Amino acid sequence: MYCGGQGVYICYLAGALQELGHEVHVVSGPPYPTPPAGVKLHKVLGLNLYETSNLSSLSSPLQALTPLNLYEIAAVHIGFFPDIFTFSMRAYFKLRDLMSAEKFDVIHDNQTLGYGMLLMKSLGVPIVATIHHPITVDLAASLAQSDTLRRGIRWTMFYSFLTMQGIVSRRMERVVTVSQSSAEDTARAFKLRKDRVRVVYNGIDTGIFRRLDGIEKEPNSLIVVGKVEDKTKGIPYLLEAVKLLKGDVDVKVYVVGKQEASEGYGTNLAQQLGISDRVTFTGYVGTDELVRLYSSAEIGVTASIYEGFGLPAAEAMSCGTPVIATRAGALPEIVGDDAAGILVPPADPPALAAAIKRLLADKPLRQKMGQAARKRIEDFFSWQAAARKTAEVYRELL
Repeated sequence: MYCGGQGVYICYLAGALQELGHEVHVVSGPPYPTPPAGVKLHKVLGLNLYETSNLSSLSSPLQALTPLNLYEIAAVHIGFFPDIFTFSMRAYFKLRDLMSAEKFDVIHDNQTLGYGMLLMKSLGVPIVATIHHPITVDLAASLAQSDTLRRGIRWTMFYSFLTMQGIVSRRMERVVTVSQSSAEDTARAFKLRKDRVRVVYNGIDTGIFRRLDGIEKEPNSLIVVGKVEDKTKGIPYLLEAVKLLKGDVDVKVYVVGKQEASEGYGTNLAQQLGISDRVTFTGYVGTDELVRLYSSAEIGVTASIYEGFGLPAAEAMSCGTPVIATRAGALPEIVGDDAAGILVPPADPPALAAAIKRLLADKPLRQKMGQAARKRIEDFFSWQAAARKTAEVYRELL
């Protein structure tokens, strides 16, 4: 579940559906997950070259010569991202084999949207696809921050799978999105029929994500969760806001996410801005440490220029930590109208800096917002509710 927000989604949704009495199977490529109790895992091969940069997943060198593997190796070296297509094909073959012994009522695709999903339609089982947000947003963000023509061409090649995703999504019987904002953006980006789109909010495990007893707040501390290199997360704007606060407020920022803690884009940017002493890049941390960081931080910050849902903001809120978030994508739906946090315009370091300064200077307001944040998550965002509403979508098709 810890490969990112979509991994969290699959883990909790599968577990909650299982608890409702449904039989759940998960088809996954590497890195292979540990499924919730009772959920059956079916592994498919995947070279995962963007993670490993080698062919360690192959049992023998000859495996590299199979058509899908050969295509994946060649495409990665050219600059494409072939994993979506190759996984969808492997998943189709796996499901076709499984259906000789298993009877499936519904196939639920978690934003693969590869051509293999169209082949699955031949299996005679209705298909639902979750689209967390249209990846057209990621392409636009990457192009906006490309400082050379060569880099722009590289990103365009990488995201060339978007045409495939648009074709496949328009042929799904139902599309689930995780917020009203995502529903509107996805329907517009992929030209979907709105009568096929359903909104099911993500949930938060409030038993895990809670304020820990005995953990003191670290003065002037902020936590932001997200991959620095992901252009949609807006972390450079947060770092620029921290620079604006230098000499005024002595903030301490913890950037949590799968990245190099000692080198890379984020560290270089912090050095260029002269704030290396104020920013700690933790890299990946386990859930226990993440909850501790949420609990010890005075403010959670989500500076994204787009979010289909915004799990880090919701997790911080569940831990009773007030948040500062942008009015981007679904974040206003998660945070609400300032009772649980402060909303600022996206890509606006001065506004972000002003909100940080205001909230750090007002302890009673932080406490009030933290309490409201926890209550909002408890009232509106649970995985049990998400599973029930997802099952309703399944029943529409059955």
